Amino acid sequence: MTKKDVIIIGAGASGMMCAIESGKRGRSVLVLDHASRIGEKIRISGGGNCNFTNISTSSANYLSNNPHFCKSALSRFTPRDIISLLEKHGVKYAEREHGQLFCTKSGEEITRMLREESNDARVNIVLNCRILNVKKEDSYIVSTDRGIFESRSLVIASGGLSYPGIGASGIGYRIAKQFGLKITGLKPGLVPFFFSPEDRAIFGDLSGISIDAAVKCNNMEFRESILFTHRGLSGPAILQISSYWEEGDTLVIDLLPGIDIYGISIAQSKSKIDMHNLLSQYLPSRFAKIWFISKFQSRPVNQYNDKELRNIASQVHNWEVKPESTGGFETAEVTLGGIDTSELSSKTMESRCIKGLYFAGEVVDVTGQLGGYNLQWAWASGFVAGQYA
Repeated sequence: MTKKDVIIIGAGASGMMCAIESGKRGRSVLVLDHASRIGEKIRISGGGNCNFTNISTSSANYLSNNPHFCKSALSRFTPRDIISLLEKHGVKYAEREHGQLFCTKSGEEITRMLREESNDARVNIVLNCRILNVKKEDSYIVSTDRGIFESRSLVIASGGLSYPGIGASGIGYRIAKQFGLKITGLKPGLVPFFFSPEDRAIFGDLSGISIDAAVKCNNMEFRESILFTHRGLSGPAILQISSYWEEGDTLVIDLLPGIDIYGISIAQSKSKIDMHNLLSQYLPSRFAKIWFISKFQSRPVNQYNDKELRNIASQVHNWEVKPESTGGFETAEVTLGGIDTSELSSKTMESRCIKGLYFAGEVVDVTGQLGGYNLQWAWASGFVAGQYA
């Protein structure tokens, strides 16, 4: 049996950060992961360029049953801290819209950085390793298909249920349940929507069309692009609002935010241009025609009365879409929910009732909005756990 001070299950962003920090403190650290290499999700995130943080990070960018829980970790490891680490290793990055920072070359540079830092901290990493059993006696005993390991501290940084294609699993939740910790409801977040059969029949051929729009649901609103797919809607605004959507909810989409289409229609009230062609001056023409004809009879603008023009404008600014479902965990970027934060110390990420048991990253009930916030939570929570594990 191999003995270590700390065993970390999960070699993603939070697990590796925890390992590095714990190793710096002189602790003997072992990281176990089922994957063939570290940081699989880092490697594919941001289209391969890894949106590794957001310079505007605050607790307001996170969803949790306790919105204050994330504040401690986020204040102790900030976007500036991860930027400094990248700069130390010569990793080039660039800022895009909304404060998002991406690697200039690829996310592989960040996994290389984590490898180098973990080597310096004398961290041992065992990959292609399947966890068979975890139990606690005087210490933690982790049985795997690569051997049996023992430690005084155990950190669960195994991620959530999103991206099952790269091996995501519910092992972190199973271990939490085994030790009696509460888990909130789990559902996919930052996920595309699927149309109802009726809407799919109308809009299914618009795949690839993108529109700048404002999407509202449950008192939240995001203005970014929406993207039509063969099965429904995606794009940044849709992914953002999906984390606030509940089954059965209706999305309200403003197709022309900031544009007074009623005023434009009145100004064109003597025009013989067909109404859908007028809309095509502001929206993609294929979409404008299909959308308009699905709701109204297209006639020249001068043939509509004022009430009709107001109704058209209202529909443009308040298009109601009731999704049939989301794309599920297979297409989700994150998992909403997780280990109930009431079970953990926000200062240490340690279980309040099980000494030496820590949780970090996506497995915890803290979920960021789109734009680098989830990786920042992973870095920060892993950093904090590494100070104590």
